[in-house]
Amino acid sequence: MAFDRAELADFWQSWLDGNRKAQETGDWSVLAEFYAPDASYGWSYTPTDHFMATGRDEIRDLALGTEMLGFQGWIYPYQASVIDDRAGMVVGFWRQITTFDSPAGEPYEIKGLGCSWFQYGGARQWAWQRDIFDYGLAVDAVTRLIQDGNVSPQLDQRIAAAAGPQPGHYPSVDALSSPLWPVPRTTY
Repeated sequence: MAFDRAELADFWQSWLDGNRKAQETGDWSVLAEFYAPDASYGWSYTPTDHFMATGRDEIRDLALGTEMLGFQGWIYPYQASVIDDRAGMVVGFWRQITTFDSPAGEPYEIKGLGCSWFQYGGARQWAWQRDIFDYGLAVDAVTRLIQDGNVSPQLDQRIAAAAGPQPGHYPSVDALSSPLWPVPRTTY
């Protein structure tokens, strides 16, 4: 099934504008309306910690809420994107950077690649999103924040919550509420 390229490109631009608004306000929940009511959004942290939010409410409350707690003051500017109108997919590459400086006078940054893979569901909504990022480099950046004393109360709260069971977290890919690979595993 092919998708209208102009519609997909226009929706992608709306997504980028919404992402910038979320960065400015620190309120990522405004992005929830970009997802279909039955959409899913997930990523993997480690071999035994995977995250999945299923449904717009879980996406708002967990993926854009709990999981972003403590990352106020961070921005995720998209650097490049690829639109596949044949499959209705978009891949966007982003950076993770603070809007505040470290003691060295430079913003903190997770120095790895960040990427989101989206499936367009029509009606200006994502059917699903999967994120890819380097967990080890994310831990390193947060460790530097802690060592430098730049941890916000929200990040302290998020770190404390990580010590116990967390909603939306699963011990294996097989236990996820939606498949990690939402498309058939094919090769080109």
